[in-house]
Amino acid sequence: MKNRIMLVDDNTTSLAATKANLQDHYDVLTVNSGERALQLLEKVQPDLILLDVLMPDMDGYETIKQIKANENAAISQIPVIFLTGQEDADSEFDGLSLGAVDYIAKSTAIPLMLKRIEVHLLLEYQKHRLEEQNHKLNDFNENLRKMVEEKTASIQQLQDVFITTFSELVESRDESTGGHIVRTQIFLKTLVEGMMKKNIYPGLIEEKDVKLLVKSSQLHDIGKISIPDAILNKKGRLTDEEFEIMKQHATIGKDHIAKIMDKVDEKRFIEQASIFAYSHHERWDGKGYPLGLAGEDIPIQGRLMAIADVYDALISERPYKPAFSHEKAAEIIIAGSGTQFDPILVGLFMDVSAEFRDAVRPKDD
Repeated sequence: MKNRIMLVDDNTTSLAATKANLQDHYDVLTVNSGERALQLLEKVQPDLILLDVLMPDMDGYETIKQIKANENAAISQIPVIFLTGQEDADSEFDGLSLGAVDYIAKSTAIPLMLKRIEVHLLLEYQKHRLEEQNHKLNDFNENLRKMVEEKTASIQQLQDVFITTFSELVESRDESTGGHIVRTQIFLKTLVEGMMKKNIYPGLIEEKDVKLLVKSSQLHDIGKISIPDAILNKKGRLTDEEFEIMKQHATIGKDHIAKIMDKVDEKRFIEQASIFAYSHHERWDGKGYPLGLAGEDIPIQGRLMAIADVYDALISERPYKPAFSHEKAAEIIIAGSGTQFDPILVGLFMDVSAEFRDAVRPKDD
């Protein structure tokens, strides 16, 4: 199929001669004035316009101005070539400045004129192809973005169901720790946000991972699922032997999560949960369990949860003790700085301890 060219020239002789040179190669539409060309463009959009400069009433310069100002991109984006007897440099500069893609003198040899027209049509074709490819690429990227969002939402939903199920299972078996998982999550979130705000241990936790970290902390006691009820719900202090069994919940939790990790594609959440499970009973001085890690060898997750976990145990009633006040619990946490707890994080705890207190204070207080 031939490309369509609109030829605009008020000189009928020149119009006929140029059409004769072009019609073997293109579908040529002739127009004898700028006004008529503008009217016709509203109905027919050619692939290229050849426009004379010197015309009565509306010259070529005014015609191209109105073409380029048209709100319809199908018209304003049509390439325009001035084909004229005006061969001076100033006229050529003016034409190109108004948006013409080329300026061809009527005295130009016919083969050269045809070649220049061919080049501009090819450029326009390639431009349209590129625009189509960009449009397809944008559509592809948008579809990919939606797929990723849907996949992410699905993963998050599965995580939430997973957490809720196991958290409820753990708390349903441990009669003395109702609400412990929710409260420790709140305390941990307070500490993590404080860390980020004060730039404590920069680089250990990235901003994008905070939500995942806080969510996965709810599984820190998952290993208690395998602790016998007689020990888990004993009314009174555990014997040394019973405590050794209770301590196994950290390792058991890690093992449970490791089995899950082998079966899922999205491992970051599970990896975080595993770290919380095995490290939250480690001590800064190396006397904790299950690995006896010390200082900064303890993952930051475990160091944070150690404070959140102990604080909640202190303010909660247990079969072997009453609930301590916030002030008493804070005093014990501070006393454990450098032995049981990371001293830097204890300093952070002191800064945000009021938020710990307010998180569990009855709403009508």
